[in-house]
Amino acid sequence: MLNRPQLITYADRLAGDLLGVAQMLRGPLAGAFGGVHVLPFFVPIDGADAGFDPADHTTVDPRVGDWDDIVDLAGDHEVMADLIINHVSDDSAQFRDWLARGSDSPYDGMFLTLSSVFPDGAPEADLAAIYRPRPGMPFTKVMTADGTTRLAWTTFTSRQIDIDIESEPGREYLESIVRAFERGRVSLVRLDAVGYAIKRAGTSCFMIPETFDFIASFAERCRAGGMEVLVEIHGYHVDQIEIAARVDLVYDFALPPLVLDAFYRGTSTVLRRWFDIRPTNCVTVLDTHDGIGIVDVAADPSDRSRPGLLTDDQVAALVAGIHERSGGTSQLATGAAASNLDIYQVNCTYYEALGRDDRAYLAARLIQVFTPGTPQIYYVGLLAGTNDLDLLSSSGVGRDINRHYYTPFELTGELERPVVRALLALLRWRCREEELFDGEFAVLDTDDSTIGMRWSTSDRTANLIVDLTEASFHLQIDTGATSLVVDSLDGLIALDGPNG
Repeated sequence: MLNRPQLITYADRLAGDLLGVAQMLRGPLAGAFGGVHVLPFFVPIDGADAGFDPADHTTVDPRVGDWDDIVDLAGDHEVMADLIINHVSDDSAQFRDWLARGSDSPYDGMFLTLSSVFPDGAPEADLAAIYRPRPGMPFTKVMTADGTTRLAWTTFTSRQIDIDIESEPGREYLESIVRAFERGRVSLVRLDAVGYAIKRAGTSCFMIPETFDFIASFAERCRAGGMEVLVEIHGYHVDQIEIAARVDLVYDFALPPLVLDAFYRGTSTVLRRWFDIRPTNCVTVLDTHDGIGIVDVAADPSDRSRPGLLTDDQVAALVAGIHERSGGTSQLATGAAASNLDIYQVNCTYYEALGRDDRAYLAARLIQVFTPGTPQIYYVGLLAGTNDLDLLSSSGVGRDINRHYYTPFELTGELERPVVRALLALLRWRCREEELFDGEFAVLDTDDSTIGMRWSTSDRTANLIVDLTEASFHLQIDTGATSLVVDSLDGLIALDGPNG
């Protein structure tokens, strides 16, 4: 994986389709990104969970293009694609065939039910131990053609049917996706919802030892096809550290809430502690298509005796701070107010979470860019987007508040905003300085109200100081013969040179 920023985007919500994404990357976004994570582009892109419920995981939705468009993108950018490990759509051909034919279906055994995990019945204690990122039990009644009622395992929504990835048809299903990715020249695979993929009676059914074993073996299969693996898991921070030792890449999901906490409380204490223990083989994010994770900094949900990076009171203050700075709009999209009933994240754009403060927002992005790992920038975050209340109202899906559909007219205006120009200039500088950011990293010894970070090689040094109480930044770039200080929005824009 190149150590250059990557764009995270839906094919249809930024530029209409895959061709539009390619034109953006080669046009107004040129030089800012070395790769692109195209969020699910499979059939259909607009299912019950915005593409994360594929009916056909091996076919590009023709509304956004075809595999040739993915191959074209891969010609000059690393392409990351989602491999949704845990589930398929209830509209998939495999699930419909199983409902129609039962034990005569070639897909019999591919789908998890209550009885396939608990063949002898499920004691109350075992059911209570199951971890689910939603309220209630992870089961949905389905009826086969012969009139038999089954309890299908549905970790997320009732439209997303969990797969038995240890079954022969389950293994064949995953293999078919890997082969499609190989043909499409995908270089990075994001394992979505993999933490829930293995179920065992008497466990939490989340990140159990068998899950780690599966991740390790499946990652080897992907590497054999020339692909690196990024594991997507929201969960206890210690688990993330353990996962990182076994895979190519993990997300640093603790970073987004910890950066907000640092600005809200005006202290870098917890953030610096995290820098001491976090894995370095990370993809760094401040925002994604999901919300701002809370579980990633909280106490272990399955064992509350294991403390989080933040205390319970600090977590509560963080959530309240997001709601306050977004003018209460994030509250309309989070928890019981949202149809998906997220219980581990707050749905809000990062720009809103920082009160639409351009200076604070750019300071936060500077921290992200300086944090060891490869930075990914979500398309709404790239454009310093605000909460989309109209889309939230029309869909009723909480996460849609941060999943805006941009029109060409909107894009023209957004790209001219100074905060967006400054962020793009910062990303282009980060791309040009790939060698520097492969050098030596250090957290500087500063007082608690600031965070200091340094990257250095034999001939270059970049020092960043962010004042958390003032939301100001001081970036000094030394090349031996020259020294450049950047401490303003205009200064960041100037990193692009006199022609912008």
